[in-house]
Amino acid sequence: MYLRTTQRRNADGSTVRYYQLAENTWDAAKGCAVARVVYNFGRADQLDVATLQRLAKSILRVVQEQQGQGVSENGTAIQLLDAWPFGGVWVLQQLWKELGIDAILRQPAGIKRSTLRLLDAIFVMVANRTLEPVSKLYCWEQWLREEVFLPRGKELELHHLYLGMDLLENHKEAIEKSVYFAMADLMNADVDLIFYDTTSLHFEVDEEDEVELGKRQRRYPPQRKRGHSKNGRDDAPQIVIGLAVTRDGLPVRSWVFPGNTADVTTVERVKNELRGWRLGRCVFVGDAGMNSEENRRRLSLGGGKYILASKMRAGDEVTDEVMTRPGRYRTVKDNLRVKEVIVGDGERARRYVVCHNPLEEQRQR
Repeated sequence: MYLRTTQRRNADGSTVRYYQLAENTWDAAKGCAVARVVYNFGRADQLDVATLQRLAKSILRVVQEQQGQGVSENGTAIQLLDAWPFGGVWVLQQLWKELGIDAILRQPAGIKRSTLRLLDAIFVMVANRTLEPVSKLYCWEQWLREEVFLPRGKELELHHLYLGMDLLENHKEAIEKSVYFAMADLMNADVDLIFYDTTSLHFEVDEEDEVELGKRQRRYPPQRKRGHSKNGRDDAPQIVIGLAVTRDGLPVRSWVFPGNTADVTTVERVKNELRGWRLGRCVFVGDAGMNSEENRRRLSLGGGKYILASKMRAGDEVTDEVMTRPGRYRTVKDNLRVKEVIVGDGERARRYVVCHNPLEEQRQR
């Protein structure tokens, strides 16, 4: 049953509305449902609204008493106290379960009651970083308690979040490797190309980290140092972050280097630490900041393949021998033409691919 509203137009053009209690019944002759009026309440403008409200409360009270539910003062069974978003957290929980990340984290850490708290803390921080990034203090103090529905984090203390970060750092390589292969299997990722690049992240502090020779400092050397800034903050200490990804942007592994680290010096460590990752016939791809004679030698060891961008400097090999070499371009796409140039002979031969973008040429002109 439902409250039905009908209307009638008078001769003077005015409209009168009526309220009726109706129900839909099946008419076999017509082959469809038709409305049957159970009771006429009369004209809407002459109806006592309070009467309808009392009727509705009476119906709710009888139904809820039979179901063992209480009735609030306004006649409803439910009083809304608060509401928190849950959809994003639910999706992340399902991905977390699908990838088996809890099991991956337990392998290096062991299964203890304290470890389970740290696993909850790690998930809370990942969920927060994904949905609404804030500081760890705000995440624990405000976001977790008042802005999201996340029961598994309600019993956490602030120190659990920091200890969770220590757990990740102490077992970083094993965790990253396991998570990467779980993602690669799930997404059937293509890992024939590994793209690597770095960026800088500055800190709002005045002084660099001091050099100390304690046991922890030998393992974790001072990180916040002044160096070449990629975000224009040469005045602030920074760290350098390296990230290797597949051609589809799937993260493979990350690194943190001291802020005064030059890009070109990071390549050897990256290659060495990816060597045991069973990445198949992997081609290393880097920008011009990674290109040096020593890096090319290291990347080619063991039959390794690489693609590195080259800078154009006056009087160097690229400008004198490569860019001036005659030859036809081959069109790859509407906005890309390429020409191969080989410099040198035998094992010392170097293969260059000169790329020309006609649209970019027009823009620059």
